Amino acid sequence: MDRPTHMIEFETMLLSRHSLAARRAQRDSGLLERSAYLLLSRIRMEGPMSIRQLSEAFDLDVSTLNRQTAAMTRAGLVERIPDPDGGMARKFRITPEGERRLDDDRDHIVRSLDKVLADWAPEDLAAFAGYLKRFNTDIERLGGRPWPRP
Repeated sequence: MDRPTHMIEFETMLLSRHSLAARRAQRDSGLLERSAYLLLSRIRMEGPMSIRQLSEAFDLDVSTLNRQTAAMTRAGLVERIPDPDGGMARKFRITPEGERRLDDDRDHIVRSLDKVLADWAPEDLAAFAGYLKRFNTDIERLGGRPWPRP
């Protein structure tokens, strides 16, 4: 680990491992699948989105998104609506149940983060949040797929 990027690679690998273990535990407790959490978050930020728009936003093929959105529709998390702007493609809109489940999951995740970060100084939390945002926005800029932020 002679370069900082080696340590960053190692630590992000571990973060991914921790995140996957947490998602498995959440799935067992009835929380959203990771793909549903991400799709609902994006649709909430952007408003109704078509399969094509989701495909471009996530760099996923249409068949993958068709499976994911079909499962979300069956679960009552999203609904297909005519394009509010009058376009030909139908769009997915988050339902009240989708909003509730997304809020519940987000609250659960924030409570878990609060436990992990309980002993951190406020200035360390602010610095970490700032660096994490910068890291993500640089990845998004290089990939040409910015994520909308509040």
